[in-house]
Amino acid sequence: MVVVITGATGAIGSAMTRLFSRTDDVIGIYAKNDQGAAILEKECGCLMIKADITDKKSAEMVIDVIIKKYGKIDLLINNAGISQIKLFTDITDEDWHNMMNISLNAMFYITKRAVPYMIKRQSGCIINISSVWGVHGASCEVHYSTAKAGIIGFTKALAKELGPSGIRVNCIAPGVIDSPMNNNHLSEKDMEELKQQTPLQKIGTPEDVAQAAKYLSDAQFVTGQVLGVDGGFY
Repeated sequence: MVVVITGATGAIGSAMTRLFSRTDDVIGIYAKNDQGAAILEKECGCLMIKADITDKKSAEMVIDVIIKKYGKIDLLINNAGISQIKLFTDITDEDWHNMMNISLNAMFYITKRAVPYMIKRQSGCIINISSVWGVHGASCEVHYSTAKAGIIGFTKALAKELGPSGIRVNCIAPGVIDSPMNNNHLSEKDMEELKQQTPLQKIGTPEDVAQAAKYLSDAQFVTGQVLGVDGGFY
Protein backbone atom coordinates (compact mmCIF):
# COMPACT_ATOMS: atom_id res chain seq x y z
CA MET A 1 0.00 0.00 0.00
CA VAL A 2 1.22 3.50 -0.85
CA VAL A 3 0.55 5.87 2.05
CA VAL A 4 0.94 9.66 1.90
CA ILE A 5 1.03 11.57 5.19
CA THR A 6 1.13 15.37 5.46
CA GLY A 7 2.59 17.03 8.53
CA ALA A 8 4.72 13.92 8.79
CA THR A 9 7.39 15.27 11.15
CA GLY A 10 4.98 16.38 13.88
CA ALA A 11 4.23 14.19 16.88
CA ILE A 12 1.14 12.54 15.40
CA GLY A 13 2.56 12.52 11.88
CA SER A 14 5.75 10.81 13.06
CA ALA A 15 3.76 8.18 14.95
CA MET A 16 1.68 7.42 11.87
CA THR A 17 4.77 7.33 9.66
CA ARG A 18 6.44 4.82 11.97
CA LEU A 19 3.34 2.62 12.22
CA PHE A 20 2.48 2.47 8.52
CA SER A 21 6.08 2.11 7.38
CA ARG A 22 6.22 -1.29 9.07
CA THR A 23 4.07 -2.72 6.30
CA ASP A 24 3.61 -0.05 3.62
CA ASP A 25 5.44 2.40 1.36
CA VAL A 26 5.16 5.72 3.19
CA ILE A 27 5.74 9.16 1.73
CA GLY A 28 5.88 11.87 4.36
CA ILE A 29 5.32 15.51 3.45
CA TYR A 30 6.71 18.18 5.76
CA ALA A 31 7.33 21.92 5.71
CA LYS A 32 10.32 22.80 7.91
CA ASN A 33 11.73 20.07 10.17
CA ASP A 34 14.68 18.75 8.14
CA GLN A 35 16.25 17.02 11.14
CA GLY A 36 13.04 15.20 12.01
CA ALA A 37 12.59 14.18 8.39
CA ALA A 38 16.11 12.78 8.20
CA ILE A 39 15.55 10.73 11.36
CA LEU A 40 12.32 9.26 9.99
CA GLU A 41 13.91 8.43 6.64
CA LYS A 42 16.75 6.59 8.36
CA GLU A 43 14.56 4.86 10.93
CA CYS A 44 11.62 3.90 8.71
CA GLY A 45 13.03 3.77 5.19
CA CYS A 46 10.29 6.14 4.08
CA LEU A 47 10.49 8.91 1.50
CA MET A 48 10.26 12.43 2.93
CA ILE A 49 9.37 15.37 0.69
CA LYS A 50 9.78 18.97 1.82
CA ALA A 51 7.11 21.24 0.39
CA ASP A 52 4.82 24.15 1.24
CA ILE A 53 1.49 22.54 0.43
CA THR A 54 -0.42 25.72 1.25
CA ASP A 55 0.81 26.70 -2.22
CA LYS A 56 -1.33 25.05 -4.88
CA LYS A 57 1.48 24.43 -7.38
CA SER A 58 3.73 22.90 -4.71
CA ALA A 59 0.94 20.62 -3.50
CA GLU A 60 0.22 19.47 -7.04
CA MET A 61 3.93 18.88 -7.69
CA VAL A 62 4.18 16.62 -4.64
CA ILE A 63 1.31 14.41 -5.79
CA ASP A 64 2.69 14.29 -9.33
CA VAL A 65 6.10 13.16 -8.04
CA ILE A 66 4.49 10.42 -5.95
CA ILE A 67 2.34 9.16 -8.82
CA LYS A 68 5.33 9.14 -11.15
CA LYS A 69 7.37 7.07 -8.68
CA TYR A 70 4.70 4.72 -7.27
CA GLY A 71 1.89 4.84 -9.83
CA LYS A 72 -0.85 5.17 -7.22
CA ILE A 73 -1.91 6.47 -3.82
CA ASP A 74 -3.87 4.03 -1.68
CA LEU A 75 -4.13 6.10 1.49
CA LEU A 76 -3.90 9.87 1.97
CA ILE A 77 -3.71 11.19 5.53
CA ASN A 78 -4.23 14.95 5.80
CA ASN A 79 -2.53 15.63 9.11
CA ALA A 80 -0.81 19.01 8.60
CA GLY A 81 -1.99 21.61 11.08
CA ILE A 82 -1.07 24.21 13.69
CA SER A 83 -2.61 25.41 16.93
CA GLN A 84 -2.79 28.79 18.61
CA ILE A 85 -4.47 30.03 21.79
CA LYS A 86 -5.73 33.62 21.60
CA LEU A 87 -8.74 35.63 22.63
CA PHE A 88 -11.03 36.14 19.64
CA THR A 89 -10.52 39.91 19.88
CA ASP A 90 -6.74 39.40 19.60
CA ILE A 91 -6.77 37.18 16.50
CA THR A 92 -5.16 39.07 13.63
CA ASP A 93 -5.92 38.70 9.95
CA GLU A 94 -2.56 36.97 9.59
CA ASP A 95 -3.42 34.51 12.39
CA TRP A 96 -6.74 33.70 10.73
CA HIS A 97 -5.39 33.23 7.22
CA ASN A 98 -2.41 31.18 8.42
CA MET A 99 -4.70 28.83 10.33
CA MET A 100 -7.02 28.36 7.35
CA ASN A 101 -4.14 27.97 4.88
CA ILE A 102 -2.42 25.19 6.78
CA SER A 103 -5.50 23.35 8.06
CA LEU A 104 -7.91 23.72 5.13
CA ASN A 105 -6.24 24.99 1.96
CA ALA A 106 -3.37 22.51 2.12
CA MET A 107 -5.85 19.67 2.61
CA PHE A 108 -7.93 20.90 -0.32
CA TYR A 109 -4.98 21.23 -2.73
CA ILE A 110 -3.44 17.85 -1.90
CA THR A 111 -6.74 15.98 -1.91
CA LYS A 112 -7.98 17.58 -5.11
CA ARG A 113 -4.83 16.48 -6.94
CA ALA A 114 -4.89 12.95 -5.50
CA VAL A 115 -8.57 12.12 -5.93
CA PRO A 116 -8.63 11.74 -9.76
CA TYR A 117 -6.00 9.00 -9.49
CA MET A 118 -8.13 7.22 -6.88
CA ILE A 119 -11.26 7.58 -9.00
CA LYS A 120 -9.42 6.09 -11.96
CA ARG A 121 -8.62 3.00 -9.90
CA GLN A 122 -12.05 3.00 -8.16
CA SER A 123 -10.21 2.59 -4.89
CA GLY A 124 -8.68 4.67 -2.15
CA CYS A 125 -8.90 5.92 1.41
CA ILE A 126 -8.61 9.44 2.81
CA ILE A 127 -8.23 10.20 6.51
CA ASN A 128 -8.38 13.79 7.76
CA ILE A 129 -7.15 14.81 11.20
CA SER A 130 -9.46 17.24 12.99
CA SER A 131 -9.81 17.79 16.74
CA VAL A 132 -12.26 17.41 19.59
CA TRP A 133 -12.48 21.21 19.42
CA GLY A 134 -13.68 20.96 15.85
CA VAL A 135 -16.68 19.04 17.21
CA HIS A 136 -17.39 21.05 20.35
CA GLY A 137 -15.50 24.33 20.00
CA ALA A 138 -12.93 25.78 22.42
CA SER A 139 -12.76 29.13 24.14
CA CYS A 140 -9.72 31.19 23.04
CA GLU A 141 -9.33 28.94 20.00
CA VAL A 142 -12.02 30.24 17.67
CA HIS A 143 -9.89 30.16 14.53
CA TYR A 144 -8.49 26.71 15.41
CA SER A 145 -11.96 25.33 16.19
CA THR A 146 -13.33 26.81 12.97
CA ALA A 147 -10.61 25.21 10.86
CA LYS A 148 -11.04 21.83 12.54
CA ALA A 149 -14.83 22.00 12.12
CA GLY A 150 -14.24 22.72 8.45
CA ILE A 151 -12.23 19.52 8.17
CA ILE A 152 -15.19 17.58 9.52
CA GLY A 153 -17.59 19.15 7.02
CA PHE A 154 -15.12 18.48 4.20
CA THR A 155 -14.89 14.84 5.29
CA LYS A 156 -18.62 14.17 5.49
CA ALA A 157 -19.41 15.82 2.17
CA LEU A 158 -16.53 14.24 0.26
CA ALA A 159 -17.37 10.80 1.64
CA LYS A 160 -20.83 11.00 0.07
CA GLU A 161 -19.44 12.22 -3.24
CA LEU A 162 -16.65 9.65 -3.53
CA GLY A 163 -18.43 6.63 -2.08
CA PRO A 164 -19.77 5.47 -5.47
CA SER A 165 -16.17 5.46 -6.74
CA GLY A 166 -15.10 3.04 -4.00
CA ILE A 167 -13.22 5.72 -2.05
CA ARG A 168 -13.67 6.03 1.72
CA VAL A 169 -13.23 9.35 3.55
CA ASN A 170 -13.09 9.51 7.35
CA CYS A 171 -11.93 11.84 10.08
CA ILE A 172 -10.19 11.50 13.43
CA ALA A 173 -10.91 14.00 16.22
CA PRO A 174 -8.14 13.65 18.81
CA GLY A 175 -8.67 14.90 22.35
CA VAL A 176 -5.82 16.03 24.58
CA ILE A 177 -2.64 14.46 23.20
CA ASP A 178 0.83 14.51 24.74
CA SER A 179 2.59 16.44 21.99
CA PRO A 180 4.72 19.59 21.58
CA MET A 181 1.71 21.30 20.01
CA ASN A 182 -0.16 21.06 23.31
CA ASN A 183 2.83 21.25 25.63
CA ASN A 184 3.96 24.53 24.05
CA HIS A 185 0.59 26.16 24.77
CA LEU A 186 -0.56 24.50 27.98
CA SER A 187 1.12 24.45 31.38
CA GLU A 188 1.66 21.29 33.44
CA LYS A 189 -1.25 22.42 35.60
CA ASP A 190 -3.47 22.80 32.54
CA MET A 191 -2.52 19.33 31.30
CA GLU A 192 -3.18 17.82 34.73
CA GLU A 193 -6.63 19.44 34.86
CA LEU A 194 -7.45 18.11 31.40
CA LYS A 195 -6.26 14.68 32.50
CA GLN A 196 -8.63 14.77 35.45
CA GLN A 197 -11.50 15.79 33.15
CA THR A 198 -10.84 12.75 30.93
CA PRO A 199 -12.79 9.65 32.05
CA LEU A 200 -9.83 7.37 31.35
CA GLN A 201 -7.76 9.62 33.65
CA LYS A 202 -4.85 9.92 31.26
CA ILE A 203 -3.57 11.99 28.35
CA GLY A 204 -3.58 10.44 24.89
CA THR A 205 -0.45 9.68 22.90
CA PRO A 206 0.38 10.22 19.23
CA GLU A 207 0.45 6.42 18.93
CA ASP A 208 -3.21 6.30 19.99
CA VAL A 209 -4.10 8.49 17.01
CA ALA A 210 -1.89 6.42 14.71
CA GLN A 211 -3.69 3.24 15.75
CA ALA A 212 -7.03 4.90 14.97
CA ALA A 213 -5.74 5.80 11.51
CA LYS A 214 -4.66 2.20 10.99
CA TYR A 215 -8.13 1.00 11.92
CA LEU A 216 -9.81 3.42 9.51
CA SER A 217 -7.43 2.42 6.73
CA ASP A 218 -8.55 -1.20 7.14
CA ALA A 219 -12.27 -0.67 7.84
CA GLN A 220 -13.79 -1.31 4.44
CA PHE A 221 -17.41 -0.49 5.38
CA VAL A 222 -16.70 2.73 7.28
CA THR A 223 -16.91 6.13 5.59
CA GLY A 224 -18.06 9.64 6.43
CA GLN A 225 -17.32 9.11 10.11
CA VAL A 226 -15.65 11.22 12.81
CA LEU A 227 -13.77 8.95 15.18
CA GLY A 228 -13.11 10.53 18.56
CA VAL A 229 -9.80 9.54 20.12
CA ASP A 230 -10.23 11.44 23.36
CA GLY A 231 -10.39 9.01 26.29
CA GLY A 232 -14.08 9.80 26.72
CA PHE A 233 -13.42 13.55 27.09
CA TYR A 234 -16.70 14.16 25.26
